[in-house]
Amino acid sequence: MKPTIVGLFISNGGVPKLPIQRGFVSANGIEGDRQRNLKYHGGIERALCLYSLETIEMLQAEGHPIAPGTTGENVLISGLDWSLAKPGARLQMGEVVVEITSPTTPCKTIIASFKDGDFMRVHYKKAPHDSRVYVRVLEIGELRVGDEVSILDQPQRTQRKEELGN
Repeated sequence: MKPTIVGLFISNGGVPKLPIQRGFVSANGIEGDRQRNLKYHGGIERALCLYSLETIEMLQAEGHPIAPGTTGENVLISGLDWSLAKPGARLQMGEVVVEITSPTTPCKTIIASFKDGDFMRVHYKKAPHDSRVYVRVLEIGELRVGDEVSILDQPQRTQRKEELGN
C-alpha cells in the first residue's frame, strides 16, 4: 500500500481539529485552520502538522484515548515509514510539496488524548518515531483525503567522527 492521506483537520484554534475532505494549502498552512498561540504554533516554518495513523493506532492499543485530530495534526498519513520523517526530508502530498522542519513539542492542550495525562509520551526526545512533525510548504495546492504521499528526498546523514576514522 502506498502512503496516503487518510485525514485532514482544521480548527478555529486549539484541539480537537475537525475533519475536512479537502483544503487549499498556502505557505501559511491549510485554509480555515487557526492557532491560538502563534509563538509556538503556525507560521511558515510550522505551516502544517503531520502525524502517522499507525502511531495513533499504537497509542490507542496502549490505552490512550487519542483519536484523529485530537493532537492538533492537520494531515494524517497512513503507510509512511515514520522513521524517515526527519527535518530536511521533502514530501509530495497530492499537489503540495513540503519540507519537514522539526518534530513538534507536545503541550498540555493535548493532555486529554493521553492516559494519565502523559502527553509527553509523544515527545521526540522520549519517542522519536512517535512524534508529530511540522513542515514548511514549498509548493502550494490542494490536498484531499486519499492523496498519495511520497518522500522526494532525505536530508544527508552526517557521518560521525568514528565512521570517518578520526
